[in-house]
Amino acid sequence: MVYVFLANGTEELEALAPVDALKRAGVEVKTVGVGGSTVTASHGVKITPDITADKIVLDDSLEMIVIPGGMPGTLNLEASPEVQAAIDFCADKGKYIAAICAAPQILGHKGLLSGKKCTCFPGFETELKGALHTGEPVVRDGNIITGKGAGAALRFALKLVEVLCSAEKADALAGSLQFK
Repeated sequence: MVYVFLANGTEELEALAPVDALKRAGVEVKTVGVGGSTVTASHGVKITPDITADKIVLDDSLEMIVIPGGMPGTLNLEASPEVQAAIDFCADKGKYIAAICAAPQILGHKGLLSGKKCTCFPGFETELKGALHTGEPVVRDGNIITGKGAGAALRFALKLVEVLCSAEKADALAGSLQFK
């Protein structure tokens, strides 16, 4: 199971590219509304999440959480006790934590990026506390996967498929999507 958190101001591409790619790969995904049962994303797109944050279950069936960026979406997600609990659960259990654009700052504020390679949207590097910022489009270091921004959303999504399924499945999906 993968939870993709959504809040008002979340960047659409960064949220929905992972949802789409993971579902195409056969992974069980649930979108999680933080702050309500309808989310207005950063460009005015209305999204109806599968569940609200108060309905998440943190147990061994959870493989990964995805935290998209966007403003003020990142700030809204960081302020959520449920998102914070999910991050803590995944960090404690060694589960995957994926964050893109501004959202890696949430992990930086928690000290989870110290000594780890990562990337983020330009301008948020100072929020990554002790991280080894690479500036690459997508970076995986252990159980943490980070993406640079909306332009890297599909590459980020394919990396999530790779770590949860296989490199072959991610490559096949990239081919079927005509992504090089």
